Amino acid sequence: MIGSGILKGMAVTARNFVGSYFEKERLITVQYPEERSPLPENYRNFPFLIYDTDDAEAGLRCVACKICEKECPPQCIYIVKSEDKKPDYMGKPQFYPAVFDIDISVCMSCQICVEVCPFEAIKMDKVFELSTRERFDALLQRKSELSKSNTYYHGIHPIEAAEVDAKLAEAAAKKKPAAPAAQSPAVTSPKPSPT
Repeated sequence: MIGSGILKGMAVTARNFVGSYFEKERLITVQYPEERSPLPENYRNFPFLIYDTDDAEAGLRCVACKICEKECPPQCIYIVKSEDKKPDYMGKPQFYPAVFDIDISVCMSCQICVEVCPFEAIKMDKVFELSTRERFDALLQRKSELSKSNTYYHGIHPIEAAEVDAKLAEAAAKKKPAAPAAQSPAVTSPKPSPT
């Protein structure tokens, strides 16, 4: 019969159309902002900085190496390295960023800054509701606004955060046994006196 393919296609379309009104799992309209669709774990929006202790300033993982600033394609990251050193979350004296700004009006959420960071200090956030009434200064995220706790990171990316913490704990465990061995003085045998 001529046109049977068209009739079969129209039947499938009609079945899907009617089913979309009555089957709960197929209802796709969400009454935003009262209802929100859950974001996948690998969703990314803008970068943020991670700190490990209760103090955002002392526990910041960032040591102002400026690799993320150099690798950023749109050059939206601005870092000024500190002149002095402060103890980090492990008690080791480290440089820290005196200024760490990200211009989110320029950031393209490419995640290159996250990939190049050797200290796991910068990660991607899921917050996307960043609209403000101002156009200029409000789009510049400062260090205080970018700093978020490791607990927050575990809340938005639980699997990735657990892997990162395991890797950092393993690296810290490797450094601890090596450090006492390096600090102990080498035992030298006394030289025989020439006679």
